[in-house]
Amino acid sequence: MRCVAIIPARGGSKGLPRKNLMSLGGAPLVVRTVRAALAAKRVDAVYVSTDDPAIAAAASDAGAEIIDRPAEIATDQASSESVLMHALDLIAAEGDPVDALVFLQCTSPFTTPDEIDACIDALGRDGASCAFTAIEDHGFLWGVSEDGSAFGVNHDHTASRRRRQDRAPEYRETGAVYAMDAAAFQAAGSRFCGKAVIVPVAGPAIEIDDARDMAVAEALAGTAPRAAIPANLKALIMDFDGVFTDDRVLVDETGREAVFASRSDGMGLNRLQKMTDLKLLILSKEPNPVVSARARKLKIEAIQGIDDKLPELDRWLARHGVSRAEAAYIGNDVNDLECMSAVGFPIAPGDARPEALRVAAYVTKAEGGRGALRELCEALIVALRR
Repeated sequence: MRCVAIIPARGGSKGLPRKNLMSLGGAPLVVRTVRAALAAKRVDAVYVSTDDPAIAAAASDAGAEIIDRPAEIATDQASSESVLMHALDLIAAEGDPVDALVFLQCTSPFTTPDEIDACIDALGRDGASCAFTAIEDHGFLWGVSEDGSAFGVNHDHTASRRRRQDRAPEYRETGAVYAMDAAAFQAAGSRFCGKAVIVPVAGPAIEIDDARDMAVAEALAGTAPRAAIPANLKALIMDFDGVFTDDRVLVDETGREAVFASRSDGMGLNRLQKMTDLKLLILSKEPNPVVSARARKLKIEAIQGIDDKLPELDRWLARHGVSRAEAAYIGNDVNDLECMSAVGFPIAPGDARPEALRVAAYVTKAEGGRGALRELCEALIVALRR
């Protein structure tokens, strides 16, 4: 079954202007959604439908294919279904059949690859044509009559209130993920194109429509779970100080420097090289013989003395035929932020600067120079082992 993800992301928004380009956790909302889709194992291709060149550029850099959205379906009144239909028609014209599609919304910034895969897996189960994420909701809903009096919508307000555990489960759409049988969707013209099934998720389930929602999302971003490691990773780029080391330096009376490094990290990197096809690079700001010595011992390429890291990173990636979206970068300080924001999978050690922690999609429990790389290597081996 060939499944594509389609992400509508127009430039206009009345509630929160240019919200799809607003940054959360160091990445624009559209980029967060693209990364989640690319990391899903069941998704074969990711498309962003947009009328905005800046959104198109950000999404393309993140690894998505771009669909130019016509003005007539880029208005406040245009339905999401019309955007999905347009995208499917263009994809079909390329000659690649689509069996299933996943509709993802940038305004749900905490969507995970596992949630996407779960919705796709639910298609066809017991005859289901569509599936969507929802969160269990125990709220009491009220309506207002014409005379102004309130009445219970999902409860009898005239009777004794039943305890939550005694009530039948109810679910609220998260608005994050909708999976559909492509043929059924095109025939019905609706995301609910036949038997629908709920995929319960734990959250956080938030839809960003205005500045208050964004403030809540920013608060949650610091407590959201670590992202899953993308299956498409081809390269790992590593800062040195604060990643290979604990960010301390020993200086003797002659000015000679020495650092603390972890033998466990070295073992992890050796295992990573043997058990995966990841290309590895040490990219360091400081020109230091200790960097060269450590790189030689570990048989890892090193580039050092680089003040402006991103252009050098791009040159190295191009030389190895790897896109930014297929790269991971682990850094711990402000001079790593540009590279971390550019790659598909930014990582930080547990003791990184707050600025780096906010950008990271994945934070190790261990600290730099104290097992952070070993922890990361073991996780990468599980996710990417040949």
